[in-house]
Amino acid sequence: MVMIDQTRLPSEEIYVTCRSYEEVADAIRTMIIRGAPAIGVAAAMGVALGVAQSEPGDLDARFDAICAELASTRPTAVNLFWGIDRMKRLFASIRHLPFGQISERLITEAKLVCAEDIEINRAIGRHGAPLVPDGRTILTHCNAGALATAGYGTALGVVRAAVESGKKIDVYADETRPFLQGARLTVWELLRDGIPATLITDNMAGHFLHSGKIGCVIVGADRIAANGDVANKIGTYGVAVLAKENNVPFYVAAPISTLDLTLPDGTHIPIEERGAHEVTHVHGVRMAPEGAEVRNPAFDVTPNRYVTAIITERGVARGPYTDSLRGLVGKSS
Repeated sequence: MVMIDQTRLPSEEIYVTCRSYEEVADAIRTMIIRGAPAIGVAAAMGVALGVAQSEPGDLDARFDAICAELASTRPTAVNLFWGIDRMKRLFASIRHLPFGQISERLITEAKLVCAEDIEINRAIGRHGAPLVPDGRTILTHCNAGALATAGYGTALGVVRAAVESGKKIDVYADETRPFLQGARLTVWELLRDGIPATLITDNMAGHFLHSGKIGCVIVGADRIAANGDVANKIGTYGVAVLAKENNVPFYVAAPISTLDLTLPDGTHIPIEERGAHEVTHVHGVRMAPEGAEVRNPAFDVTPNRYVTAIITERGVARGPYTDSLRGLVGKSS
């Protein structure tokens, strides 16, 4: 399994080859690969890789261990567990087959998850493009582009689709401290596509939202509760509040697999806390004094009252989200 090392961008474009499911798990844990849909695809491929390298004997225990290791990597993005559960369901249905056929079917399924993700993102883009005001600036936070998916992107998929439809737009990208996904990844993607992009620091978002320059905000999501509360990269909540204060539409672009209808609201979403080093250091250089206490939640939850609409591959959901999201889940794709 080959993936671009997102921790090295934009200065170096280096590809990492994962030769075992343990290496896939480590790539997810260390954010070599990141972004909820991309993590889901990687997890499915990690399961297939782990089984392919297993021995036929005691396959059930081995399969469970593979799934458990991958599931332990990051707690917030529900796509991780969605990808693993999809492989679990397939495994249960083909367990009676010879080992070689089981492995082959799992590999085929993982490839299908990857191909489907790209088509899902394009559908999200088609549904979202009409919401983008022509001739205006889009503000985004973190990276929800091709790098965060199998290709095309969710939030950036909407941007790409709007450009492809002929709209004249540009993007302001929050830098997204502490991991700088906006600065390192989103701007890199947009510039490669020839889409005008302007990098701003996180604490500039309010200034530009108040200025009247921003036509809408579009972000991705790592988990969406049944009531439409949205977990996304830390800082998203603040942007959503500022957008509402300034009457700027706040859109969330995410696949159906990001919905977690088992959770009634965002208070039940687990929030990953990452290491202090990401906050105290920038590219290996210490920026804070030794001994400083650090908190580093990787995500926050935006209450549904700040969300104008949720854009999925099956259509656009608006409040009340408890009804509209269930309606989209029940709708055929």
